[in-house]
Amino acid sequence: MTTVLQLDDLRVPVEIGGSSRKARLTIEVDGSLRLRAADDVATAELQQFLASKREWVYRKLAEKEVLQHEPVTKELVDGEGFLYLGRSHRLKIDDADGAVRLERGRLVLPRQLLGVGEASLIAWYQRCGGAWLGPRSRAWAERLRVDAGPIEVADLGHKWGSATAGHRVRIHWATLQLSPPLVDYVLAHELAHLREPHHGPAFWQLLARVMPDYDERKQELARRGACLWFGGTL
Repeated sequence: MTTVLQLDDLRVPVEIGGSSRKARLTIEVDGSLRLRAADDVATAELQQFLASKREWVYRKLAEKEVLQHEPVTKELVDGEGFLYLGRSHRLKIDDADGAVRLERGRLVLPRQLLGVGEASLIAWYQRCGGAWLGPRSRAWAERLRVDAGPIEVADLGHKWGSATAGHRVRIHWATLQLSPPLVDYVLAHELAHLREPHHGPAFWQLLARVMPDYDERKQELARRGACLWFGGTL
């Protein structure tokens, strides 16, 4: 009889066998989870191991979703939609000089920047995102009782954010397309790593104290992440 464990709403079959007591968790091609362990490993120990891998599981599932979906591409034409903090703004190609800007609900791209339009838009996300994240970072850092430096907005590949022991926190510019509650989840998650570097029970307990609904936000992030624009224009 196959033992099945639960990780939130995910079913995880346990395959018993082998001589190594070290459990191994894998994500199959179809996105299902499978846990392999020796027959003398207690169920409670396996459940604890599974819980410690929660963030890894959701991150890998999100990456798989991104890879399995056609990449989102944008056209640099009037009317193309670009998300910022959960709201869609239509692009407007303008003859005025200057930088990309948000004006009266429209995302304005100066015509002179069309040749470097993608880079200009990403730079706008970085510039505006950094300014928006600053005050929120200070508020979350205070709640988490961590000392954080300035937030850096950058291209992090398929990672939403990163944190180092040197109090450096980085957030992917594409994250700024999400609604504020989901951006807050990414931000609080990375700031929490300044106190708890690993995804053990202490980390999740810390995050739960300042964000009781973090599980719901995490799952929503996994669902919406594949639909975001990570660069690429026609």
